[in-house]
Amino acid sequence: MKRSMSVKRLERENTLHAGTGNRSLGFRPAFLDFATQSVYLSRFADGRAAPCHLLDGLPEEVVVIRAPSGRVLAAKATLIAGFERNGFFYTRTAAARAAADWNTD
Repeated sequence: MKRSMSVKRLERENTLHAGTGNRSLGFRPAFLDFATQSVYLSRFADGRAAPCHLLDGLPEEVVVIRAPSGRVLAAKATLIAGFERNGFFYTRTAAARAAADWNTD
């Protein structure tokens, strides 16, 4: 069984993939819910677009655990962190590969 998308798991992924999403190429941090095929842009709790992957701006339907303060501690296990570009979702690996390919052209 896959673990939920927790703050700790997201922090580990962010460290592992630091610098792989190239904003200058239009990649925006996002999450894909592979159960519903819904893509959610990463947002701050107040709804503003976030420059990195954050759980706090996710919609209620994917939140699993929320702290009394309102901070999201975990989201559905079916979420994958990646990037959105021009309406398409890219995994972190696919975005890094695309950015490397496009930067060498």
